[in-house]
Amino acid sequence: MLRKFLYRACVQAGGMIEVRGVYKSFGKARVLEDVSFSVRNGEVVGFVGLNGAGKTTTIRITVGVLPPDAGDVFIDGYSVSEDKVEASARVGWVPELPIFESEYRALDYFAYLAGYYGYSEGEARRLGRELFERVGIGEAANKRLEEFSQGMKKRFALAVSLINDPPNFLFDEVLNGLDPQGIAFFRGLVQEFRKAGKAVLFSSHILSEVEGLADRVVFIHRGRIVGTYTMDEIRRRASGELLVSVSPLDDGAASIAAKYGEPEKRGNALAVKGFSGDPSSLVAELVAAGYRVAEVKRSEKSLEEFFFELVGLRGDGA
Repeated sequence: MLRKFLYRACVQAGGMIEVRGVYKSFGKARVLEDVSFSVRNGEVVGFVGLNGAGKTTTIRITVGVLPPDAGDVFIDGYSVSEDKVEASARVGWVPELPIFESEYRALDYFAYLAGYYGYSEGEARRLGRELFERVGIGEAANKRLEEFSQGMKKRFALAVSLINDPPNFLFDEVLNGLDPQGIAFFRGLVQEFRKAGKAVLFSSHILSEVEGLADRVVFIHRGRIVGTYTMDEIRRRASGELLVSVSPLDDGAASIAAKYGEPEKRGNALAVKGFSGDPSSLVAELVAAGYRVAEVKRSEKSLEEFFFELVGLRGDGA
């Protein structure tokens, strides 16, 4: 008991999400199998996988709206299965398709939801106006939710997730339906959360956004975690090759290039696979040895290409 108390005291300074050995089936179909990963204080983690890979199911289990068949999730040390009220109070969630009572006006509905967190009517309305301005729907406070576009509903859901300023956030395809301004806002919000020490997990099929925001990426495929890498690790593994136009193209040039990767002759150039180091250093060595270098090109794999190689699929999903 003391150990559990000390653990909670340690993690509550920031945020902490732990998914431990989660299994889930719907009927005879196994959707998740031994899914385990964590999101630490001040860390932004991207959750990447094909449609149907299990991302949304994992997130729904993590926020406590769907029970696991086995395993558990801990939010700041609180079990979602055993301490659901405490765990749920410490996480903000924006689902892929937010569903609200659409006949209500936005501010009225926000105040109703804020009441569950102990806010008085006046406090809730003041907070609602403040958060609506923050997420960019300040002028729509008195509109009915049925009049909201999908992007506005996402912004409204963001405002709701901020009611109690929780230390953990989960975003399921939050960028879907957002205009460029909304995407820029989300980027800035995530940066704020990182600086504040919050734990953020977000799934997205816009992998360029994952590359630009995430500290680590968790890859899921057919219900199983197939890899967890920091962005630095991904960049190193996806460094691709360096193409050097050098003459004469002989074994001596290849021998120098071998210090930086795996060279192979390709037409009139030398392709150095898995290049590691500074291209200018290789050029300097070649020139010092009497070679002429006409051009140097570096190719890098995108996060999408890295993912498809990881799961053994081609870019067309075949």
